Amino acid sequence: MKKSIFTILAILVAAVFTLAQAQTVDEILGKHFKAVGQEKLMDAKSFSIKGKVSQMGMEMPMEMKVNKSGEFLVTIEMQGQKMIQAFDGEKGWMIAPWMSADPMDLTGDQLEQAKGQANLEGELYDYQKKGSTAEFKGKVNLDGKDSYRIRLTTSDGNEKDYFIDANSYYITKVKTTISAQGQTVDIEQIMSDNKTIDGVTMPMKIESKSPMGSTVIITDEIKFNENFDPSLFKQPSK
Repeated sequence: MKKSIFTILAILVAAVFTLAQAQTVDEILGKHFKAVGQEKLMDAKSFSIKGKVSQMGMEMPMEMKVNKSGEFLVTIEMQGQKMIQAFDGEKGWMIAPWMSADPMDLTGDQLEQAKGQANLEGELYDYQKKGSTAEFKGKVNLDGKDSYRIRLTTSDGNEKDYFIDANSYYITKVKTTISAQGQTVDIEQIMSDNKTIDGVTMPMKIESKSPMGSTVIITDEIKFNENFDPSLFKQPSK
């Protein structure tokens, strides 16, 4: 009898803890969405950015286009050549001039990453409906500031830690592990220089750090609700 009572008590405590954690996560995310203008972003049918990528002493012009319907295209110019990665809503493809002038299909992890880029609303918004779970991993000190650490686990088991500033409720850092060329790579992204455009606040500077080096993306221009020709995202014929 005593064992049964202890079992029931343990289940009750676990259930209360899970409920409290879910409330904490949802409260933090709710404040984050309000801070960044998520409602305004959800009203947008598309957005595009222009900027530059700095890596290994090189500065490369970059342009990205994303449709709410699920299409994505990014172009990076390197030494007069253009690297393109895209997702048309069903199929992913890329052109890497140093490998081939012909478009190549994206598969595996590369395809999943492209699909993620096409998600206009972000991974955290409606994470439950996407089959993901989110855990509150506590408050941490990040560069002298209190931050909430939330771990998102996607439906395919990938984990990503989001660090949300406890004062501004902006995301300041994201840590994740991805697969690249048959190896797992830890990546840390640091977000800064937030700017509000048309009611939506976005970081204008993202620094990515990995064992392969550091890459900085600087955004110079953001536009919402442009009309993109659907053929723009389609893989060109060889």
